[in-house]
Order: sequence, then C-alpha cells, then structure tokens
Amino acid sequence: MKDGELWKLWYTFIPRAEDMRKEIDRRLGLQASGSMLPMTVFDAEGKIAGMTTYMNVDTPNRRVEIVHLVCGACAAQRAQHPVQIVVAYHAFEKLDCIAVEFRTHFFNHQSRRGIERLGAKQDGILRNHQIAPNGTLRDTVVYSVIASEWPT
Repeated sequence: MKDGELWKLWYTFIPRAEDMRKEIDRRLGLQASGSMLPMTVFDAEGKIAGMTTYMNVDTPNRRVEIVHLVCGACAAQRAQHPVQIVVAYHAFEKLDCIAVEFRTHFFNHQSRRGIERLGAKQDGILRNHQIAPNGTLRDTVVYSVIASEWPT
C-alpha cells in the first residue's frame, strides 16, 4: 500500500480521493445541524494532511468524541498525537467538557496505541457496533479522558 491509500485498509472508513468531496459535504451538513465540527489539519509545510472532528457532540452532558482522519500513513504518524492533544485541550479548556471520547476499530492496533499514548483509558468494546461498507461487522473500542485526568 502506498502512502495516501489508507482507504485500502479494511478496518477503516476512509473515503477514496474521488469520494472526499462527498465526505466533506456530509461533514459540513452535520456541522450545520450542530452534531459535528470538522477541522482541517495542516502539516509543517502548510499542506493539508487531513481532518479532525468533534463528533457526537453532547452539549448538555459536556462530552464530545474526537475523530482523526489523515490522508496518508506518514502524515498519520506525524500529526495524530499533537493534533489530538490540541483538539482535546480546546474541548477541556475552552468548551469545558467533562469527558472526551475516542473510538477506533478493534483491529486498528496503531490507532489504539496512539489513543493510549494520549493517556485515554479504555471504557469498553461495542461488539458488532457497525456494519462496514464491505459487509464485515465492526467491534468498536471506546476510550475516554475525563476532566480530572486531563492536566496530567
């Protein structure tokens, strides 16, 4: 798999390049409804490296899920950790969230290790949580960081 072909990974929901416009429009529609806040991620050279998103915004309970999507494997390794820290900082310090959630496919071990490096604790596994585009069933691992853990 060449860098930038992450849609070929069977355990991800990353759109192909030709479907990215549709995905961006979907996310902007969800932003308009108040349930998502997509953000562009730039690399050190100022090029677009992907996007990160507040999803499942639960304003009354001051919770949000952070989803991170990058365009290339190299960008993923460079951008994931710092971007998620900045977005988590904003959620806790500016939005006054009491918990920030991260979710990933059970078999996405790279993502799971990255989330754990952030200090997130595993809350559980949602078994048969979603049906993937290829028809396989996805088990989703749910992690969170709560406000009392955030400063550390």
